[in-house]
Amino acid sequence: MSSEGDRAPDFTLPLAGGNGYDDVSEFTLSEAIGDGPIVLAFVPGAFTSGCTEEMCTFGSELGSFEALDAEVYGVSVDLPFAQNVWIAQEGFSIPMLSDWNHEAIRLYDVVYENMYGSIESAQRSVFVIDSDGIITYRWVRDGGNPQFDSFVDDVRERVKEAR
Repeated sequence: MSSEGDRAPDFTLPLAGGNGYDDVSEFTLSEAIGDGPIVLAFVPGAFTSGCTEEMCTFGSELGSFEALDAEVYGVSVDLPFAQNVWIAQEGFSIPMLSDWNHEAIRLYDVVYENMYGSIESAQRSVFVIDSDGIITYRWVRDGGNPQFDSFVDDVRERVKEAR
């Protein structure tokens, strides 16, 4: 399990930037480490109400994370093309990492095995990684969704601590 104090497991995934259906590039976590804290927000699936609310809330607060030199990425098992449509449809500005092969959800031990009783997805979870590549905060949903406004405020406080 990836816990607070552990080195963040490295991965390379497609990055959906949201500027068109085919706005896809490659993202490697280890290449992004060192520029400031990184927030990885794992969500079960694109186009679902809770995931949309969470990404829109992070998106509306993105400037406050950028002011802390932090980068925020959503992570789901959806293909990057679907993520791009979702970003455009909902109008949020958080880039999405496509864990379509389920590598990252296994590395971070956030596998949601029975979404809708039949498919494997990501558990709703958030990791804050400092500029040395250490996980300084780990949260995995237990029960219902949090109140996203106050939750994002809490994550931002964890980012401040990780600077």
